[in-house]
Amino acid sequence: MPDFATRFSIARPYNREAPSAVSLSRLERELESDRGRIINSAAVRRLQQKTQVFPLEHNAAVRSRLTHSLEVQQTGRFIVRTLFEKLGERAQTLGLAGYERAIESMVEMACLMHDIGNPPFGHFGEAAISRWFTHTLPTLEPFQRGGLSAEEQQLRQALLRELESFEGNAQAIRLISQLQKLNLTYAQSACIFKYTRCATEEKPPAGTALAYLRKKPGYYFSERDFVAQMQTTLGMAAGHRYPLTYLMEAADDIAYCLADLEDGVDKGILSCERLATLLIEQFARLRQPFGDGDGTHFGGHSFAALVERALARARRERINKEHEFFVSLRVGLIHPLVQHAAQAWIDNVEAVYEGALDRALLEDDSPCHAAVETLKQVAVRHVFSVDEVATLELQGYRIISGLLDHYKPLLMLPRASFAELVEGGGRGLLVESRLFKRLPPKHVKAYAAMLDAAPLPLDIWERYCRCRLLQDMVSGMTDQFALDEFRTLSAQIS
Repeated sequence: MPDFATRFSIARPYNREAPSAVSLSRLERELESDRGRIINSAAVRRLQQKTQVFPLEHNAAVRSRLTHSLEVQQTGRFIVRTLFEKLGERAQTLGLAGYERAIESMVEMACLMHDIGNPPFGHFGEAAISRWFTHTLPTLEPFQRGGLSAEEQQLRQALLRELESFEGNAQAIRLISQLQKLNLTYAQSACIFKYTRCATEEKPPAGTALAYLRKKPGYYFSERDFVAQMQTTLGMAAGHRYPLTYLMEAADDIAYCLADLEDGVDKGILSCERLATLLIEQFARLRQPFGDGDGTHFGGHSFAALVERALARARRERINKEHEFFVSLRVGLIHPLVQHAAQAWIDNVEAVYEGALDRALLEDDSPCHAAVETLKQVAVRHVFSVDEVATLELQGYRIISGLLDHYKPLLMLPRASFAELVEGGGRGLLVESRLFKRLPPKHVKAYAAMLDAAPLPLDIWERYCRCRLLQDMVSGMTDQFALDEFRTLSAQIS
């Protein structure tokens, strides 16, 4: 039987001593310290001006990454409390008795942090960074040089693959461990370790072991030592997750799919009546292959009845019909989804303990999974694909690509010339010296720290570190700052 108490640790990356055994009260104090470090971090503050769906949105009622993360945080807390209610006396057997407060804090803070590595303009921002580097890397001389051993050539190609695949989850690990050095406990850090593949490794084929957990890069080569130490400290096997990460993931799945639709209605893209019809039709298509039994999976109601009840309440409301519709729908859906996620964690507790459950908690053949997929698919087809969103995404793509074009001269400099800039010189580098001064000093320091232990010839490794420097800079920007910087460097006055 798993003993979860063995998976909690107060060890931190930058502490010289970390006791192997710790009292519950000491763990709670350390986690309270983690909470303060996270809430007061610049990375969390920047979420207030990063995209959820609608970039550069002026309507404060439409969600930002921060307001979305707060909603995920509340859902994560609800899941933990439901989990312990379901466990009852079994919590003692699993070594979880007394840990409810600690786990609640860890999951809440993981939910708050889960998007901190995302660049401006959301997933389109990730694509813009990846595509720009895919086109630019072949033009950089160190990545073309010969004279390497077979092992060095293999590593160079792996690093190029990584730079061409920017991933917000991996950037989050880099941010907490290197760029901001939050020095969180390894246990708290592991809660956002959603995907377990190093970005230098190729994506495994579907159906292979741990393919779901490794479907996206979870960390960069530059953070390999941090991840290895975290895994050793917490007894995590390579390629496996931390048990509480499943709860954070479920909270995100529950929160965002309904929120995106609500934002779409708030923007006037859909009406409640049209949305209700789309939801009922989509759920019926998804459930048809499985059958729906008595159709009373959602608090005694079928999915269709739940949606129709929400619509009826909206029609009776005289002041804010949309709000009434989503309050009813949210209450009717979130409770059964939270119950299902908590029960799935318990039903798969041994695989969860090992971090080997190769799916999300809500990813099964249940009506709850069909409900989540219904919300996601309707959002993709009827909110994300509308002209307004597509236009905003294209604008975001142009802004990020344009910013990287402006800073490209720094990437093209020979290593010796860039070293002069780092050391405060650079006479004769008219454009490059001015661009360099715009780089955040903490990112430059992180670049310099990476140079110390080069696994490749220094000219190749240094250029990898410089590419990582530019990715750090751009991904850390808010939507508005990225737009302002792009306009400034493009000499656009207004």
